[in-house]
Amino acid sequence: MYPTPIRILIDFFAKFPGIGERSATRFVFFLLRLPPKKVQEFATALSSLHGSIITCSTCSTYADKNPCRVCSDASRDPTTLCVVSHTTDVNAFERTGQFRGRYHVLGGTISVVEGITPDQLRIKELVARITSPDNTIKEIILGMNPDIEGESTVLYLGKLLKQYPVKVTKIARGLPRGADIEYADEITLSDALRARWEV
Repeated sequence: MYPTPIRILIDFFAKFPGIGERSATRFVFFLLRLPPKKVQEFATALSSLHGSIITCSTCSTYADKNPCRVCSDASRDPTTLCVVSHTTDVNAFERTGQFRGRYHVLGGTISVVEGITPDQLRIKELVARITSPDNTIKEIILGMNPDIEGESTVLYLGKLLKQYPVKVTKIARGLPRGADIEYADEITLSDALRARWEV
């Protein structure tokens, strides 16, 4: 019932996580009501996204410079490393203001259902960081979501990292099972970070 350009955009927005056809339709009609200049600004921001965002060579988070803001901050504690699944998790921990260490982004979690195996994650890069001659890491915090994939990844990393001279902990379960770290409030995530225990 909609013209083809509108239908194409609705179908595209509907592929976004958590967005159904109704929300996608609202997005498209919101764009249609905007002044053309604002739509052009949106289009420019969207088209420049891949060209202006890079992956930090140290922690693998998305950034606009290399090394990223956290990795280049001399005031951060180099002895504590928080391992997370995605860049959005880094932002969640940063919002708490409680963690002053550094990060390592795996790029996902182990998932039998989706066919994601340990060799598809940035685990080799993590091991390289803790085995490098200039390593200062003493504690690795496993900051994974409390779901099946997150727990599988914690279990795998816990076993793998036992052979290295680092303390391995995981965040406490102030987070409800199945919740996403990205959407946790700052107080809950702060409590989970403070109450972490050894794996």
